[in-house]
Amino acid sequence: MRIESAIFRKGIRGNDNILFEEKPQVAFVGRSNVGKSSLMNCLLNRNDLVKSGKMPGKTREINFFLVNGKILFVDLPGYGYANLPIDVREQLVRMIQWYFFQKVFKRKAVLVLDAKVGPNDMDIEMYRILREQREEVIIVANKIDTLNQKEKNQQIKMISEKMPGAEIIPCSAKTKEGRDLILKRIFS
Repeated sequence: MRIESAIFRKGIRGNDNILFEEKPQVAFVGRSNVGKSSLMNCLLNRNDLVKSGKMPGKTREINFFLVNGKILFVDLPGYGYANLPIDVREQLVRMIQWYFFQKVFKRKAVLVLDAKVGPNDMDIEMYRILREQREEVIIVANKIDTLNQKEKNQQIKMISEKMPGAEIIPCSAKTKEGRDLILKRIFS
């Protein structure tokens, strides 16, 4: 799939008509600092459309991007950043869960993990919630370029064991490894 255009539509913190547009949505979710913004920019062939902060936990709303005029990429806040006040962390988790409980036209979820770190308890819980909601889930093991081949194989195997039933796509937003396969899965 070729990305011809991508524009920021809007950011929301609650109910909004954009949720109910008859456009498929691809929701990107993951811990703070796993490279969600970098991955989205890589997929969209842009450097700075999706803003990433120097400090994790910067995204505090649900941001929508219109891609090729017909699909919405949804950037959800990261979860689990320990340096945020506990009430803010809980609010962000509730916002993510709220989004996934909304009935939308059509949606896929891209769960982004740090390939080197692997999934933690929060990632496994997010995967469980997505499966429970019957979301189509694509798991992306980002930052794969930080591992050698043996480490890559070990980490992908470990992620597969902790998150059974999902395809794991090794990826590097930096080198663009895995980009074409992710886009193929998103647009299939």
